[in-house]
Amino acid sequence: MDSGGWSRRRFVGALAGGAAAAALPACDNAPAPATTPAPEPEAGTSASREARRPSGPRPLYLGTYTSVEGGGKGIGLATYDAATGRITGSGTITGVGDPSYLALHPDRRTLYAVDERDDGAVTAVRLADRKVLGSRGTGGAAPCHLSVHPGGRWLLSANYGSGSVAVHPIDASGALGERTDLVRHTGPPPGPGQEGPHAHQFVTSPDGGHVLAVDLGTDTVYTYRLDDKAGTLTEVAQAQTRPGAGPRHLTFHPGGRYAYLANEVDNTVAVCSYDPASGRVEVGEAQSTGTGSGTNYPAQILVTADGRHAFLANRGHNSLTRYAVEADGARLRLLGTVPVGGDFPRQIAFSPEGTLLFAANQKSSTVTVFHVDGADGGLRRAGEAFPSPVAVCALPL
Repeated sequence: MDSGGWSRRRFVGALAGGAAAAALPACDNAPAPATTPAPEPEAGTSASREARRPSGPRPLYLGTYTSVEGGGKGIGLATYDAATGRITGSGTITGVGDPSYLALHPDRRTLYAVDERDDGAVTAVRLADRKVLGSRGTGGAAPCHLSVHPGGRWLLSANYGSGSVAVHPIDASGALGERTDLVRHTGPPPGPGQEGPHAHQFVTSPDGGHVLAVDLGTDTVYTYRLDDKAGTLTEVAQAQTRPGAGPRHLTFHPGGRYAYLANEVDNTVAVCSYDPASGRVEVGEAQSTGTGSGTNYPAQILVTADGRHAFLANRGHNSLTRYAVEADGARLRLLGTVPVGGDFPRQIAFSPEGTLLFAANQKSSTVTVFHVDGADGGLRRAGEAFPSPVAVCALPL
C-alpha cells in the first residue's frame, strides 16, 4: 500500500525484483525501434482501435526503481509484437534514477520520466538517439506521475511525498526548462490515517481547459487552470471523495463528461461527472472492485477508446476488474475479475490500437500482456510473462 509514506512506494516488492535483474541487457546502444505516427500521449491513456495495426516490432519502454535491491539500471528497452503480444528485451537507457513513471511527448520524439527520489526530478530523453537531455527538480519529494499537456509545451508532474504539483516548460528540442510553478495541497486536512497530502496524478481534461490533480492524502481531486503562456496554475475547484477513500488515479470517458476514480485505500471505484465550463468534478458513490473482502489496493483504471469497457488493476487480489460502461459514461457495471498473472500490478496501459493491455507487476518483476476483445471487453493472456526488474510502468508505442 502506498498511503503510509512515500518511501514505501520504492521498497515494496524490492526483494522480489532480484530474480528478474538480468532480464534486459545492460546496454544502451541497441538501435532505436521505429515508431509509427499514431499518438500516445502518456502511459495508460485510452487507445484508438482505428489506428493502423503495424506489421513489425513496436517499441516498449519500462519503468522501474534503480535504488532498490534487484531493481533496474534505468529505463528498460523492449519491443513487442502487436499481433501476438510477445515482448523481447533490447537494452536499457542508463543515467535516469528511479524512473517509476513514463510519458511521451505528442510529437513522439521525447520520452519523459519521473525520478522518484527524496529530491524529486523529471528527466527528458530524446528517442532518436536515446540521449538524456537533462533533468529538472520538481520542487518536491518522490514524484510518481507525469503527463504532457496536449499542446506539447508543458510537463505536469505530481510529487507524492510532499503533496504538490509542478509545471515545467518544454522547448522545441523536447528538453525541459526551469519549473514555472509549484502548488502544494494545503487543504482540506489529510484524510483518516494520512499524515499529509500525497499528490498521485496530474492530468489534462479531454477538452484541454483544465488540469486535474488527484491527491490520496487529502481525499481530493483539485482542478486548476493552466496559463498556457506563463505555465502557472490557478485553482478553480475541489472535489472530495468520502473520507479515507485515498483516490489514486482518474481516467476520463471519451465523451469528456464523466471520469472514473480508483480509490486505493478503501478498495473502491467511483464515477465522477465533469463540467468543462467550470472544471468542477462531482464524485459519485463508491462501487465495488469485485475483489471480495481480502486486502486489495486498486492502482490504475483505463477506459477503451470506444467508451464501452473499463479495466482496473488490483494489487493484493492480483487481478484486473472488468466493467461495462453504460448510460453514455454515467454508469459502471461490474463484469468480474481476471487473474493478472503476476504480483502487485502497479500500472496498466493499452497498445495504440487498443487490442493489447500491458500490466506492470511490481513484486513479481514481470510484465503480462492480454488480448482485449473489442466486443465484450474480454481479456485473454498473450503468452508467458516477460521478466523485467521491479516493473512499475509499461509504455507501449
